[in-house]
Amino acid sequence: MMFIALSFSIKAQPASSQDVVLPKVFIIGEYERVYEDMVLECNSHLLNVCEGSMDDAYNLWLTMLSEIEVYAKEKNFDINGVKMWITAYWNQDGTLKHLVYYPKPSSRNMDFEKLSEFLDDFTESYTLPKTHSKCFSHYGSASFPTFAKMYINNGN
Repeated sequence: MMFIALSFSIKAQPASSQDVVLPKVFIIGEYERVYEDMVLECNSHLLNVCEGSMDDAYNLWLTMLSEIEVYAKEKNFDINGVKMWITAYWNQDGTLKHLVYYPKPSSRNMDFEKLSEFLDDFTESYTLPKTHSKCFSHYGSASFPTFAKMYINNGN
């Protein structure tokens, strides 16, 4: 009986990471094998895409976080108090391929499934105004509210 249960659990798992489709948004630690493949595939970074300009890369990153805030207000989704580590993966054309995040211990407690659904909706409407010859990424920290408008208006 134990052998049957064990063989069933082995059969229930995908044969390889090729069999698993990554959702557009998920929490770091989920889908590890497939995620590792994507990290290798999208090994260009936003800083490289911005030709080494830290100011340009940071401005694009902060603008995207600000757009998340704007989208949250439009959708009446309370994102204030959320703090997370987040990695954005963009397709060659600047559309979002994936958003992968992990809540910080100091983040407001919330239903993170709903946050994932909200961010998934956001990925459908946002395009980074930058393109590259292949997919690229950026890892950073996000805290909402971002106060991005103060930086963007005063910094440029």
